[in-house]
Amino acid sequence: MRMRKRSNLAPRMEKCAELMNDAPEALRGKWMENYPGHQRLYLELGCGKGRFTVNTAKDMPEVLYVAMEKVPDAMILAMERAKELGLENVRFIDGDAAKLKEMFTDGEAERIYINFCDPWPKSRDAKFRLTAPGFLRLYGDVLPLGGQIHFKTDNTPLFDWSVEQFEAEGWELSEYTHDLHENGPVGVMTDYEAKFYEQGLKINRLVATKTENTKTTAAGAVARIRNASLKDARGYEESVNSNREENI
Repeated sequence: MRMRKRSNLAPRMEKCAELMNDAPEALRGKWMENYPGHQRLYLELGCGKGRFTVNTAKDMPEVLYVAMEKVPDAMILAMERAKELGLENVRFIDGDAAKLKEMFTDGEAERIYINFCDPWPKSRDAKFRLTAPGFLRLYGDVLPLGGQIHFKTDNTPLFDWSVEQFEAEGWELSEYTHDLHENGPVGVMTDYEAKFYEQGLKINRLVATKTENTKTTAAGAVARIRNASLKDARGYEESVNSNREENI
């Protein structure tokens, strides 16, 4: 999906500068020390325009909420939302999930949110999915035993494939559903999620918990992912329609 270039991006970012951490590597292992007064650290990978970010952080003021986003034109909207609400427990990172270990030490975060990530449908690109084994092992590093990943997507083929990866990598799954809002809205929604709900599209969700059997980067190299195309999977056409290209 293409993101329209935001006007006056630089001055808008400057107005929200106190919410941005532009040197997260310097805080590795020291996040709670540098932002005292919080009890836990949660991460969100790909916060987009920040509806989920700000409402989750608002509901949990005791949590230091670190939101990561690679698209500044989306992140500025999230930052402006946080600033408008006067949130003091949110910080933003312009970064890549592949570099998590450079920003957070082992067991430093207690929860990771992954909402409506890019499905990378071609088999050759499967390693870029945020639920691919390589990423799951990074999450296994930065989460403690009992730490959780909360994963939501409207893309059923991606969800089913991700379940296989979680199980193969030793995560314990719970709160598993193919229709989160079947009986009415549940929890905080993202902007995409609210739109999809209004359209009657089903949302998949699960919680993955780190156990003693969960693989981390110490388990060694990840085997090459083969035959991982989502294009022939059940629900692919529905997922394409729900993710049709739009200008925002």
